Amino acid sequence: MLIEFGSVIIAYLVGSIPAGLLVSKFSGGVDPRQAGSKNIGATNVMRVAGKKAAALTLIGDLLKGLLPVAAARLFNLPEEGLLLAGLSAILGHIFPVYLKFKGGKGVATSFGVFLGISPLIALIALLIWIAGISFSKYSSVGALSAFAALPFLAVLLKPEMKFVLFSTIISILVYIRHKENIQRLIAGREEQAHRNEG
Repeated sequence: MLIEFGSVIIAYLVGSIPAGLLVSKFSGGVDPRQAGSKNIGATNVMRVAGKKAAALTLIGDLLKGLLPVAAARLFNLPEEGLLLAGLSAILGHIFPVYLKFKGGKGVATSFGVFLGISPLIALIALLIWIAGISFSKYSSVGALSAFAALPFLAVLLKPEMKFVLFSTIISILVYIRHKENIQRLIAGREEQAHRNEG
């Protein structure tokens, strides 16, 4: 129980590390919180600091989800321990203690978590994300498509109630964080927003 509690706390602190902000600063770019969409995720980092910085941010955010789950597995924690560590890392990214609880949207970190728990589901979600971007040209559509499919993938490929519930909770969190994107997509203003943020 003590190890599980410790893994949750450490996962949250690791998830809170603002990879996008750190990469942008070291790359000589502007603070991503002060430009573009004012988000610390890879998409906005690409706008304000370039593709290399965005790639490093993506890797950093992914590792923030993967490493806590891998560590929990290394300590032979039960499935519940893996899920709690994963959820804590995602919450850390979305509500980072280092940035007054104002973080990213949770997409890359969630992918890292699912990569550590169910690589097959993570791979299929990634393919859906890529397809969504290819058809729409919007990163938000790719993310929304992948996370809409996530609970169904869980039911089909890992139909354990706790995992299905976990997947559903993560999907809801990501959709809540994409609320403004959804509103713009419905209103047909997402393209204009991308031009303004570029």
